[in-house]
Amino acid sequence: MDHAAARLYRYLGPPELLAAVRPGHLGRPLDSAPAVQAWAAQVGGEPFTYVVDAAGRLLAADRRSEHVACAGGRDVLSAGELSLRRTATGWAVAEVSNQSTGYAPEPASWPAVAAALDRAGIAHPDGFTAAFEFRRCSACAELNLVKDGDYTCCLCEAALPERWHG
Repeated sequence: MDHAAARLYRYLGPPELLAAVRPGHLGRPLDSAPAVQAWAAQVGGEPFTYVVDAAGRLLAADRRSEHVACAGGRDVLSAGELSLRRTATGWAVAEVSNQSTGYAPEPASWPAVAAALDRAGIAHPDGFTAAFEFRRCSACAELNLVKDGDYTCCLCEAALPERWHG
């Protein structure tokens, strides 16, 4: 994957969460079979927070942690939630989404996730098992999750942009 051509997503969430990020702390890199095995043993089949950093690395953190903390406050190629399952040949994705209100990555960020999973040796589907569309309201600046194709702000009921807000 050409990381230079991929969109980088900046953190859009509450500033206090960004301010709480500890310098130098990142999620755990899942970049090898032993790293994946150790992480899977720690979390079992539970979903966890992930980001794909600007270098294309898959970083993992506890589900209760914020994506911005997992990313060390930096921009990402994608972010969401992920769970693994054991197969006869290794580890595979059970579920993967782009659900991150902190970064609001587009479903089009999937190639970065697939490439990071490939590097980690994790089998995966051809796309997100749950994909979300996010839009920032031009009227009130609220970040919205678009549901059922309804591009209406949940706060002020203004029309949401049809294109991503980035």
